[in-house]
Amino acid sequence: MASLPHCAPWPSHPKPISSASTSRALVHELKDAVGDAVARTVEATLVKEVRSEPVPAHIGIIMDGNRRFAEALGEPAIKGHEYGRDTLENVLDWCLDLGVKHLTVYAFSTENFNRNPVEVKRLMELFEDNFLKMSEDKRVHTNKINIRAIGQLDRLPKRVREAIRTAEERTRLYDSYFYTIAVAYGGRQEILDAIRGIAEEVQAGKLRPKDIDEALVSKHLYTQHLPDPDLILRTSGEERISNFLLWQMAYSELYFTDVYWPGFRRVDFLRAIRTYQMRQRRHGR
Repeated sequence: MASLPHCAPWPSHPKPISSASTSRALVHELKDAVGDAVARTVEATLVKEVRSEPVPAHIGIIMDGNRRFAEALGEPAIKGHEYGRDTLENVLDWCLDLGVKHLTVYAFSTENFNRNPVEVKRLMELFEDNFLKMSEDKRVHTNKINIRAIGQLDRLPKRVREAIRTAEERTRLYDSYFYTIAVAYGGRQEILDAIRGIAEEVQAGKLRPKDIDEALVSKHLYTQHLPDPDLILRTSGEERISNFLLWQMAYSELYFTDVYWPGFRRVDFLRAIRTYQMRQRRHGR
């Protein structure tokens, strides 16, 4: 049996704690307790309000701030991505709880390939691991979640493509919920691929130029299996779209929060949905 670690003897006359120090400690504890109580109250109120009205059918999320979150903690960038993965697991649960049928997340852009090779390599390992875990996740099969990856998947390492194929194949018949991960994705590239596909059909005589309309273009996008997003949410305080679902978000509501993705909480998610519910969507009318 391992021995106990050596400990310094307790002083015979320990230094008394000042009443001022005790008071400050109690004040901090009281503030934390009050803060937690307020947060729980706000969240409970938001849950009630959100459930009282229709929730967005399709939410798209630009998950931003992983590296800055890790940097603030003095940890390497990859730890931020690992924390971000845990947040995504929570968000999927929140969507299931509220009945959000479609969730599309921006996990890795085509531009992200230009990052530090060590970081990219570790991210690819995380993608492989996560897709394989999803293929076996009891929650996925119980709730009939259809898993799909979109993007220039041929640019991904073979092992990642195989993990994606496994997850997609095991969930391809599910249609209760749709969980789509944009990886090696770029919105402009998606539109270009759609244009090329349409041009090839015209060239082959399968399609007339006058038959090309918005619906046809949508059918040639990576997201042809999805409705357009109702709400696009971005974390980290940045207020730009960053090449995500450019065609699809023509009439989406946009919501930006300054919370880094790994620190994104259920109350933040509820605030985004409640803000969406309070807006009047006119679709140009």
